[in-house]
Formats: sequence, structure tokens, C-alpha cells
Amino acid sequence: QVHVEESGGGLVQPGGSLRLSCAASGLPFYFMGWYREVPGNQRERVASITASGRSIDYADSVRGRFTISRDSAKNIVHLQMNDLKPEDTAVYYCKAVAETHPPYWGPGTEVTVSS
Repeated sequence: QVHVEESGGGLVQPGGSLRLSCAASGLPFYFMGWYREVPGNQRERVASITASGRSIDYADSVRGRFTISRDSAKNIVHLQMNDLKPEDTAVYYCKAVAETHPPYWGPGTEVTVSS
């Protein structure tokens, strides 16, 4: 049975940090990524990483502030978010992709950046 779940969201002041985690189980996921969505907007990709860790990509809006990392043995992906800005406020979703399967999404974790 496939399970994908995010954790680590919350309320933080501008300039602060949060660390999100995503645990995925049930399949050998070769790709995992973080996406975020604000009501009324399309879901956008924030960062992604392959199983080997050799391919990492970031959205321009977070490059230099966010860092994605992966524990492949445990299918856990972390997103370290530093220097958070109010525009980072969103629901953050984890996406996990395995061969010959549609992508799996977690239920999301809310991040609010506000003073």
C-alpha cells in the first residue's frame, strides 16, 4: 500500500526557517518533489530530487534559500526553508513518482509566513 505524508509546516516570522519532511512508502520512488499551492493559483513546483540525489532542481523563487535532500534508503525527503518570506505562504505538497505508476501526492502541510 502506497503512503505519502508531509510534516513540519507551521507559522513562522519573515526571515525565519522551517524544515518540511515527506515520508513515502510502498514503492521504489525514483523522483520526489515539493510543490506549493495558494488558493486561486496553480500548484507550482518548488524543488525536486531523484533517488540518486544527482539531479536536483529548484524554482527560481526559492533558489539559494531552500535546500532539498533525500534519504533514499528510507524514501524520506526534506525541504529546509530559510529566509522565509510572506510570499512563501502556501500549502506544501510532496509528490512521489515510481516507474509505471501515476504520481502520488501527500495531503499537504500548511506554511504561513507572517509577523
